Amino acid sequence: MSTPPSFTNVNLNPKANVYFDGRCISHSFTASDGSQKSAGVVLPSSLTFNTAAPEIMECVAGSCNYRLKGEEQWSSATQGVSFHIPENSSFDIEVKDAFHYICHYA
Repeated sequence: MSTPPSFTNVNLNPKANVYFDGRCISHSFTASDGSQKSAGVVLPSSLTFNTAAPEIMECVAGSCNYRLKGEEQWSSATQGVSFHIPENSSFDIEVKDAFHYICHYA
């Protein structure tokens, strides 16, 4: 099992982003290299997320099943696995237990 990433010298927005009636909660931050990210958790649910910019979802704990827009096949992500979502797209996600993630905005 790999160690989840950690970040130093970040600019954290302390106000939580709360989506889907509290089933997804995250905090946005800017890393020391200037990249935009968020760290959060999706609680047990089936949801659809829309993207404006390209995103990389990195699983840091737990697991999920996901399906990118236009695909029929579901894939899974566990700790250490990332998946890419194109800009102006969406993905479905199914979570049985808590899915902890870092979202890297490209």
